[in-house]
Amino acid sequence: MKRFILFAFLLFAMLANTQSIHSYKVNDINGKEFDFATLKGKKIMIVNTASECGLTPQYSDLEKLYQKYKDHNFVIIAFPSNDFLNQEPGSDAEIATFCQKNYGVTFHIMSKIHVKGDQRHPIYDFLTQKEKNGIANSDVKWNFHKFLVDENGKYVKNLSPKTKPFDDEIIQWIERK
Repeated sequence: MKRFILFAFLLFAMLANTQSIHSYKVNDINGKEFDFATLKGKKIMIVNTASECGLTPQYSDLEKLYQKYKDHNFVIIAFPSNDFLNQEPGSDAEIATFCQKNYGVTFHIMSKIHVKGDQRHPIYDFLTQKEKNGIANSDVKWNFHKFLVDENGKYVKNLSPKTKPFDDEIIQWIERK
């Protein structure tokens, strides 16, 4: 019985310490503050992106996915990053132009950040550290690594950069009530 009580206490303490993504604010690609609290009640896919990567064409399917499910409480948030082989060298303005001109992106694009290393943005601390998200430690493996966050701002899981936007696992997660 004592072990059960200790286990329950430790589990409660761990869960009480986890955060919600809704407590974060970032700058969007135009330099305006974006408050994740505005996304309460929506499922969120967060993707680190790059304009000069072999996976860059995923922007097209990400946009199609967003268009298909945006009216179903689903959003995509892109975080451009130059952390992998300098494949996102452009300024925020250049990135915005590239995404609009080449892929017609209408989902949220944030200001370029670091997604790994000592300068990693705090939102990626949440996404990659179990002590903050309550579920798992993970590393951002490459550009277009995907993180799923539920309607309550809680971390669900992360998906490989090679996981395509219309992967069955993603679609089932979006459509699950």
